[in-house]
Amino acid sequence: MSALTPPSAWFRLDDESNVGAARRYAVELAGAVDLGERTAADLAIIATELASNLVKHAVDGTLLVRTIRHDDNVGVEIVSIDSAPGMADLAAMHEDGRSTTGTLGIGLGAVARLAHRWEGYSLLGRGSVLDAQVWRETQPPYAWAEGLTRPLSGESVSGDTYAVRTADGRRQVMVCDGLGHGPLAAAASQAAHQIFLTAPAEPPAMLVERLHRGLSHTRGAAVTIAEIDIEADVVRTCGMGNVATTIVTGDQRRGTVSMPGIAGHGRAVIKEFEYPFGEESLLVMHSDGVSDKWSLSSSPGLSTKSPLLIAATVLRDAGVRRDDACVLAARIRP
Repeated sequence: MSALTPPSAWFRLDDESNVGAARRYAVELAGAVDLGERTAADLAIIATELASNLVKHAVDGTLLVRTIRHDDNVGVEIVSIDSAPGMADLAAMHEDGRSTTGTLGIGLGAVARLAHRWEGYSLLGRGSVLDAQVWRETQPPYAWAEGLTRPLSGESVSGDTYAVRTADGRRQVMVCDGLGHGPLAAAASQAAHQIFLTAPAEPPAMLVERLHRGLSHTRGAAVTIAEIDIEADVVRTCGMGNVATTIVTGDQRRGTVSMPGIAGHGRAVIKEFEYPFGEESLLVMHSDGVSDKWSLSSSPGLSTKSPLLIAATVLRDAGVRRDDACVLAARIRP
């Protein structure tokens, strides 16, 4: 696993000219990870279709294009997010021509056929989140934890990051919010990202202590690390600063404790906490660029979807444009 956050870019699809920009960037990433000409051509169609749908039919449509990695396998992912109008029957849109009548005429059916992984969640009146992935090798298993970040409007880099790892059987995740925004905040979060992924298999409190020491040369960050213990049916968390962590089980929500402070600076009070976490539980972590007013209960069936779709929907519904934003979702099963 790379110690650096993979390349990514967000595109606002409020104009037809941005369709070409998204397509070109997707093809550029395909070349960077050696997907091959045929797969790159398929990816160009996927990017064009998803972007065109947003321009023609969506409100506040955005497209995230990024590289993805699973062990030695690499790929490119395109996430389409919009706030309205949503689709009453997403499956029906897989019929060629349904979603782009008068444009490409190939519909989301072409995306479903060309992508190695294709999934979506849509609610009429609320909007849609669609995810398409292409891989250099066979599609890997669905992930138990996934996330996404979005920079402050006008910035090219995000000061927020997330990371996922399994170290000696320990399932661990991290969300980090570099102090402020821009390149210096991004440098702090990237340092945390590298330390976390390359650290020994330690409990969350020891990892946060390691981050506190390792970020002293940066402007510092808010950070939370969580570890899901499948055998004990618990999640252990340790945080410094204002990264919000919520355990959702059915209709119940429970926030976890994060101690005050800035990782990398000042005196640290580092404490680890333990909470019940079963098969039906979901962990949602986010930076302060996301309001805590989100609710999964207003999106029927969303909690059964992949962590990526959950994280993207929370970002859409509760993310703010005046700050970097990061959301991660995790559960016991993929």
